[in-house]
Amino acid sequence: MTAVLPPSPATPALPAPRRLTRTEDGERLHALLWTAGPGRRAISSAVLGGGIGERAWILNAQVAHGYRRTDPERHLASLAAEAGLSGPGVGLMTAADVSAYAHARDAGAEAFVTAGVDVRGWAARPGEGAESVPEPGTINVVVAVPAVLTDAALVNAVATATEAKVQALVDSGLDCSGTPTDAVCVVSDAPSPHREAHAFAGPRSLWGARLARAVHRAVRDAVAGGGGSPVRGET
Repeated sequence: MTAVLPPSPATPALPAPRRLTRTEDGERLHALLWTAGPGRRAISSAVLGGGIGERAWILNAQVAHGYRRTDPERHLASLAAEAGLSGPGVGLMTAADVSAYAHARDAGAEAFVTAGVDVRGWAARPGEGAESVPEPGTINVVVAVPAVLTDAALVNAVATATEAKVQALVDSGLDCSGTPTDAVCVVSDAPSPHREAHAFAGPRSLWGARLARAVHRAVRDAVAGGGGSPVRGET
């Protein structure tokens, strides 16, 4: 018996981002803004809005190389306020040029990646870590699925997206698992009494397989310099 998979939705799980531009310390910097809308929730390792919960927007802000502020959460919150954002959201940082992001879609799963891999390495290496505020992450992955995921499935989705990122880096000929401060954000629909919640998002599950392929393709394009996806209106 052949399994019947649900059709891909016509509406993207996450609309294309809008690019914001600002001048900071004499440098012209960009940010990407996604408006998730009501009824969405996210899991994220982001410095602002990390954890699991309902999130209305996602901001991926470029900062200057050599960023030395010790209050990135407050900095991101101020950038969100300047953009007119309200309610809970997710704030990511990177020194990479976010306007050169890469985007991939696989049967409804959407992946957006900004990447700079000048400082990269393997996760397991000798030496102690540091307690200080790290420099901004240089591979930021934002992925969305048009489905309801349980809390456990959201955690599973983060692991799947990370596995796909590492696979893409290795496939691109890079001897690393990432950069020291990569970040990830997975967006799904909020639970509803009338919708089935998917309990799994591993790489062989329905939505896990789709998001893995989307992340893999977007990461490969981003590190190859194949980003530059169209960005809606600049302000």
